[in-house]
Amino acid sequence: MAEENTETDLKGINSIFDFVMKNLDGEDVPLEQYRGKVCLVVNVASNCGLTKSNYRQLNELYAKLKDTNKFAILAFPCNQFAGQEPACETDLKEFKLKQKIEFDFFAKINVNGKEAAPLYNYLKSKQGGILGNFIKWNFTKFLCNKQGIPVKRYSPTTEPLQIEKDITNLLEE
Repeated sequence: MAEENTETDLKGINSIFDFVMKNLDGEDVPLEQYRGKVCLVVNVASNCGLTKSNYRQLNELYAKLKDTNKFAILAFPCNQFAGQEPACETDLKEFKLKQKIEFDFFAKINVNGKEAAPLYNYLKSKQGGILGNFIKWNFTKFLCNKQGIPVKRYSPTTEPLQIEKDITNLLEE
């Protein structure tokens, strides 16, 4: 599965802070507001086998580090993998409340293909996967430094708590 060339779409993009994304209410959120924070960007799904452990650990990780005011988790629901995120934004808000999720949730996006969100094209261009620059499954994670530059990519099976040391190292920089 080859990823289409998106280099021309990314001219002038220097970091994740150059993007504006929609939240669950359909409002524009300039990612510039995260400047100075270490960001963990994750494509999520509510009906995946990895959902329960990932959300539990993402919540735990966020609870541990949120008080630094220098850490953020940006969750992007995606329905491109076996239809495991069929929920609409209203249902996603309910899911977020039910799961007691405090980190930031955005509107559903595509992460692969011609309709992929430019943010994800940027992330993939900076931190390609082992088998190609496409997202292979739900809960692929990108760790971005305080300047918004992706510095590491983690597979869907990498548990969020396994990333904590990498996050704290970036927080100390």
